[in-house]
Amino acid sequence: MKKSLIALASGAFALGAAEFVMMGILPQSAHAMQVSIPEAGHFISAYAIGVCVGTLILVFGRRVPPKRLIVIFMILIIIGNLLSAASVNAPMLILARFVAGLPHGAFFGTATLIAKSVADPGKEAKAVSLMITGQTVANMLGVPAGTLLAQYLSWRMTFAALSAWAVLTLFLVMIWVPDIAAIKDAGIAGQFRFLRRRGPWLILGAVFLGNAGVFCWWSYVSPWLVTVGGYPAEIVPLLMMLAGFGMVVGGLAGGTLTDKWRHAGTAALGQAISGIGLLLVFLVPGSMLSTGLFTFWVAFGLFFISSPQQILMVEAGKGGGELIGGAAVQVAFNLGNAVGSIVGGATLAARNDYHLPALAGVPFAVAAVVLLIVYSWRHETHTDALQRMRQIHSAEIGSTPEQA
Repeated sequence: MKKSLIALASGAFALGAAEFVMMGILPQSAHAMQVSIPEAGHFISAYAIGVCVGTLILVFGRRVPPKRLIVIFMILIIIGNLLSAASVNAPMLILARFVAGLPHGAFFGTATLIAKSVADPGKEAKAVSLMITGQTVANMLGVPAGTLLAQYLSWRMTFAALSAWAVLTLFLVMIWVPDIAAIKDAGIAGQFRFLRRRGPWLILGAVFLGNAGVFCWWSYVSPWLVTVGGYPAEIVPLLMMLAGFGMVVGGLAGGTLTDKWRHAGTAALGQAISGIGLLLVFLVPGSMLSTGLFTFWVAFGLFFISSPQQILMVEAGKGGGELIGGAAVQVAFNLGNAVGSIVGGATLAARNDYHLPALAGVPFAVAAVVLLIVYSWRHETHTDALQRMRQIHSAEIGSTPEQA
């Protein structure tokens, strides 16, 4: 694994842990800030809002070389998590979480471009998946570790540790990530010109709908494991590590297949895996074995789609919108998470059955698969995707799908 990808994966780890660790330390932070658990939910939503707003960094930083952008993002991560650790009241913590979320989408958009640039020919998607592995490892190890740190020491120590990690990553970025040229300056409006076409909206719609479907159920996976699976609450962190392992394996598998086949076709396969998993969660009564299996299954599908969708949007934005395209995936991802959580919560409020959120997510997943199939049919039919599958070691492996 190239050192530059290790540095980028380290940054993805910091962002992945910062995004999801709040869910594990919510009770402690709510108590310290003297707010209720529902009010503490704003600590989570503030980060998501920061992800969306942070895309503007790329709009005004279009002339900045990608490596310098990554350095700026790491500094924001350090500041945001230090402010979180030092927060003295709820408004300050909400602001700190907003700042911590600002670099998230912009980082992944920029890191995708760098990963593609440093990849060996025909291995672009694999390189992107290795970068994203940092985020999946954060879910497997970083989030459980942060939760334990909050339980036995202090939730503030969790954010302090993330800041320290970001400092280390900043150093790695500066010495390992190569200098590559800034993207073509197409002007402010020109960065968004690619969104005039239908293809990118099909991809973003699939990202939004697919994640909304999964998070209808995933938002309530912990009580589902206890209520349906019969696991003691103390075992849930270990099961979250199992889910994180599924994300790691799924991300690497998706990246490998993307280099050999149609990008949108690979993403559609991943969405289908998640959708089938959600349907099984609803249909199967539930046991320790089945709930553990389905937790791994859905997590596998969730990140199987990451690298093909990132690659698709970067390619769609060629000509000045590459960074915006890559960042837009993270915006759609987070919006889908928010909507899915609301829909899943509504089904639980209507009827206290932890199978129902999974059923509510199935139509979203099906719609995502349909959008990706339509995209693949319209824009990937005349590519050499099948030839790449048959001739993996030939020179044709470096070819890319026709731009939508």
